[in-house]
Amino acid sequence: MPIVPSRLRRRLVLPFLVCAFAVVPLHAQQRGGSIDLSGFDPALILQGVGDVVLRAPDADIDRVYHAVHAASRDDREAEALCALFDADADRSLPGLSRAANALGPDSRQRFVDAVLALAVSASSQNAPVQAYDPVAAEQVLRQAGVTAMMLHDGFMIGMSATGNDPASRDARCRSFRQLVDVMQDFPLEQRALATRYLLREGVDRYGTEL
Repeated sequence: MPIVPSRLRRRLVLPFLVCAFAVVPLHAQQRGGSIDLSGFDPALILQGVGDVVLRAPDADIDRVYHAVHAASRDDREAEALCALFDADADRSLPGLSRAANALGPDSRQRFVDAVLALAVSASSQNAPVQAYDPVAAEQVLRQAGVTAMMLHDGFMIGMSATGNDPASRDARCRSFRQLVDVMQDFPLEQRALATRYLLREGVDRYGTEL
């Protein structure tokens, strides 16, 4: 793979970022003067959202969780979020911004603010890679799954649904919403760990391994 000079990468990536976040209200981009797209590290953006979620601190990951949890309570908005967390979904920064477009005004603003904070904190030059153990994350999700299974009939049926037909998607989405709801009672560190996993892997892989 050819090496692209950093200055050229910045020139190529910044217009892409501007388009990707075109859905963001102006005040969300400039709140407090702290958000500036030109400050993003283009190398980090090119590596994709996987590296972003590994560098963002737990508090910003948890902010994304709470945005997802709030939107998941609405049937129409939950449909967009469930699609976002399918294993093969586009969860890049542009993909997250497109998902925000499908939400209502309040949920959209909450989600966009969370994603922008995630991107800004992760693209800081001093942002370290956070401790991440996917096995431990799966264990947290299994714990949440056991609780959801005790609370909701049909939870396991939904988590095991792998088809792309409407009935399978609806069942999978319903179980995902139940799983997310259970996680609100977990400690922040566990929620952030599980959310990192879902942002990287999606819910299908987890559902087949529960």
